[in-house]
Amino acid sequence: MKPEIAGSESPMLGDLIVGRIDELAAISETEKHLTRIFLTAQHRAAADLLLSWMSEAGMRAHLDAIGNVCGRYEGERSGLPCLMLGSHYDTVRDAGKWDGPLGLITAICCVAELHRRGRRLPFAVEVAGFADEEGVRFSSTLLGSRAVAGTFDESVLNTRDKAGLTMREALQKFGLDPDHIGAAARARRELLAYVELHIEQGPVLEAENLPVGVVTAISGATRLVAALQGMAGHAGTVPMGLRRDALAGAAESILAIESYCAARPGLVGTVGHILAEPGATNVIPGRASFTMDIRAAGDTGRQAAVAELIKQIEAIAQRRNLAPAITVTHENRTVACADWLKAQIADAVAKEGYRILELPSGAGHDGMAMIDITDVAMLFVRCRGGISHHPDEHADSADVETGARVLLRVIDNFQPRRDTQT
Repeated sequence: MKPEIAGSESPMLGDLIVGRIDELAAISETEKHLTRIFLTAQHRAAADLLLSWMSEAGMRAHLDAIGNVCGRYEGERSGLPCLMLGSHYDTVRDAGKWDGPLGLITAICCVAELHRRGRRLPFAVEVAGFADEEGVRFSSTLLGSRAVAGTFDESVLNTRDKAGLTMREALQKFGLDPDHIGAAARARRELLAYVELHIEQGPVLEAENLPVGVVTAISGATRLVAALQGMAGHAGTVPMGLRRDALAGAAESILAIESYCAARPGLVGTVGHILAEPGATNVIPGRASFTMDIRAAGDTGRQAAVAELIKQIEAIAQRRNLAPAITVTHENRTVACADWLKAQIADAVAKEGYRILELPSGAGHDGMAMIDITDVAMLFVRCRGGISHHPDEHADSADVETGARVLLRVIDNFQPRRDTQT
């Protein structure tokens, strides 16, 4: 069958997608602050809405063992391997409404357009709404996609949320069986590729005046917690030269992180949380702890940066007579987007009349888990001001339309790698 090109004969999808983004965003813990956390009542309501949209789009839809929303649109015959599309439907607290849902809803709408045309492809198309990418509730990210990739760590089932509920208990309360999470796993032979559309979450596309961009890689990340132990003392009686001020040591360390990362293009370092104890106005802090998030598009540079920063913090601690303890809490390798998939996305961008811009993703995405069972690629859509994880997060409807048309063109003309064709 000759591929049908997404063109002027296709209806406008942007307004439909934006309307659904708004409808999904109304499902939140509070009206004022968008919050939709893994395995909550709001999470379930969102899942039910997404399942209904999948069914309307001609897909066979179900909720899998971890809470992923899954839809399948069969190909020219039943049981063919699939091109998987999707994103996540959980949010951070006080979130923007585009991070995750844009890619998921766009994918559903693209499949709906195939269904409207009565078009079946020489492969199946599946849409995955991953249940927990953000890791807010149980401090463990990519739970939904790790389950699909077969790399879910069952030890996290015993992790407790702030209310003391374990993930195992939360899954049971949600109506899922934690002993059957393995049933969500997919075999490599079932997937041809995974492609995700997402807002950029950065300012590059806006600076380049482009609505879309082709992602080259998802940057790896290392997260650490550093604790410096000093000596608490009276703020009025201990001379400055005799102090073992843990907070002052942490402050110097934080500036060292900023200075080191700022001097190396492509490397970013963030200290997002700091705690000083005992936390009284008239007491010298005897202990201070802070988090570090170090990211780069290449694993070698990131790992070298982490090693150097640990060395610098330890030197600062020694000079200030502090005892350091530094622990790695999370590490994800850099995931390169497959060249053969990037080429197809770039071709679709060009055929829609736009200059091709390649750029890395500094944020993590579900492709970091999906790479374990298939090749991955991403299409970025411009977001205003590069703002994300914030209520001001926004994508213009015209850019949403462009992203949808590019993704639809990719699906219409998708060519699997020769060694994956059946």
